[in-house]
Amino acid sequence: MTTTPQALFETHEATLQNAVEACRSRAYWSAFPEMPSPRAYGETAAADGEAAFAAYRDKPFDLDQPGVTGTVGGERSPFGFDLGITYPVSDVDALVKAAKAAMPGWRKAGPNGRAGVCLEILKRLNARSFEIANAVMHTTGQAFMMAFQAGAPHAQDRGLEAVAYGWKAMTDQTPAARWEKPQGKNPPLVLDKRFEVVGRGVGLVIGCATFPTWNGYPGLFASLVTGNAVIVKPGPTAILPLAITVKIAREVLAECGLDPNLVTLAIGDTIAKDLALRPEVAVIDYTGSTGFGDWLEQNARQAQVYTEKAGVNTVVIDGTDDPKGMVRNLAFTLSLYSGQMCTTTQVIFVPKDGIQAGADRMSFDQVVSALAGGVDKFLSDPERAVEVLGAIQSDATLARIDEAAKLGTVVLPSRAIAHPKFPDARIRTPLILTMDAADEDKYGHELFGPISIIVKTDSTADSLERAARLTRTKGALTTGLYSTDPQLIEQATDLFVEAGVALSVNLTGGVFVNQSAAFSDFHGTGANPAANAALCDLAFVANRFRVVQSRVPVLETAQ
Repeated sequence: MTTTPQALFETHEATLQNAVEACRSRAYWSAFPEMPSPRAYGETAAADGEAAFAAYRDKPFDLDQPGVTGTVGGERSPFGFDLGITYPVSDVDALVKAAKAAMPGWRKAGPNGRAGVCLEILKRLNARSFEIANAVMHTTGQAFMMAFQAGAPHAQDRGLEAVAYGWKAMTDQTPAARWEKPQGKNPPLVLDKRFEVVGRGVGLVIGCATFPTWNGYPGLFASLVTGNAVIVKPGPTAILPLAITVKIAREVLAECGLDPNLVTLAIGDTIAKDLALRPEVAVIDYTGSTGFGDWLEQNARQAQVYTEKAGVNTVVIDGTDDPKGMVRNLAFTLSLYSGQMCTTTQVIFVPKDGIQAGADRMSFDQVVSALAGGVDKFLSDPERAVEVLGAIQSDATLARIDEAAKLGTVVLPSRAIAHPKFPDARIRTPLILTMDAADEDKYGHELFGPISIIVKTDSTADSLERAARLTRTKGALTTGLYSTDPQLIEQATDLFVEAGVALSVNLTGGVFVNQSAAFSDFHGTGANPAANAALCDLAFVANRFRVVQSRVPVLETAQ
């Protein structure tokens, strides 16, 4: 099968235009069905995807790329078994050289051609969503439904969002123009000018262990569509989802007559640092710990570095007209994927004098009891609980739960739950503690995992001030507010806008503070220490390319 970039652009132009419009309007739109329905994906899609995942196990991953020097593996499913997959390890020099060599042909494909190729890659990723969902599930510990939605269609939407913004940025100026300057009685000065979009260099995407595709696709597709080659460096425990992605991208590129080395996979313990400092690497996308994110920002000076790092997400409870709805909403928020999301609430601020809850008054202790009881009740059915909690991804997170129990007063201990299908899965329910506001040295830094802290404050004003200060100093991706006071809600909105964090107010239904919708919600703002960019906006794509012009005088006879 062969095709051309321009033909793919024509095939997918309507989808691209819809994506651009969705980015502008911020209304609900999705290109890829989020439910794993046979009507959307085919009657055999679920079985085919599970079989495809099983076929990868206990053998080498087939990926033909430059400079292979050996193999590496070691992934283990958080649900309790080894994947047994080995991946090719390529020499850094060979990867970088091949990536650079592939870029001239990619530049000549132009903005439209590159967008067409990227949309074809996304279409094929979507067709294999069940396969990718199984890969995400058994590398990250996400339960299947979340692995399907967040790891496949929602991640693909985020990738498409980046393509739409990239294409919009590249095509904002005309590709060519005739420039004519009058000279009075003399003939005008006439030049033909061309303006060509040129990628900055090699892009490096450093994947994370918990959301390898959702966090990886924006940078991958933003760099690719704007003319850069991309080297993808997965986390060592979550290689398979990004390896599948790279393989599909290489197949599409080859079918278009383009160099497949525009997208390659980099595996190795120290390879991220080696690649990050290469002069050819001009763009780096990273999601992970603050320590390595800070190192990239401080040391990879030759590159434009986009980072998402640790933060402390907060909720302020002032009052509510629907206490049961508030508790249900927060119980789901704290339980989803065992809190292993960069957007999950960690600190809940509650005034010491309690809150107004409908017609009643709830004391601080009653609020604590309601939240702890709500989580416990929500997870009381083990079969349902495991489909919400998923599994604990890393040993470090498992240890952190036990250590965190020593920090404050435990009001809901974390407990293990047996998975009915995977007896060796490591499933843990949320740990909920209480602390005083003065204990900021304990609650005021990220405690990644199913760990939540209800903090007793002097007042709602004190809660708001502490939440905003944590955002400014430690960073946050989300914050929430429950209040029935319109004036306070307006004041809090201004406060958190100034602090640079997304705010959700009075969520009691099917929308949760830790969920983010592509084309409408900005994930991160770049305005606080948790992230230096937003997924996605024009700033996320526009600095990944340069516009280089050429101009030629037009002879009078040719005018």
